[in-house]
Amino acid sequence: MNSTLTRVATHAIAALIVAAPIVLQPAAADDKPLSSSQSKMAACSAQNKGKKGDEFKKAQSDCLKGETTAAATPMSPQDRMKMCSAQNKGKKGDDYKKAQSDCLKG
Repeated sequence: MNSTLTRVATHAIAALIVAAPIVLQPAAADDKPLSSSQSKMAACSAQNKGKKGDEFKKAQSDCLKGETTAAATPMSPQDRMKMCSAQNKGKKGDDYKKAQSDCLKG
């Protein structure tokens, strides 16, 4: 019984050691602001939400090329908030609030 407990504890510690870099990695990645291409990808993705397969790929490609506009497909308030949040990621405090406000106004 004692050897079973030791083995379980050893496996648990090994699992924590293996999982720690994976769990901590997203926290480090969140510190970087999105580039303009990442922001554009997020905006297009929000605009094409609900589309699937080839339809999504075509709409995404057109959007990234600038062949469609957000006015052609109105965004829901939630989608607009997600898009603005993605664009302003990395900003803090009053700078973030002003950028969010400006983005949400259009």
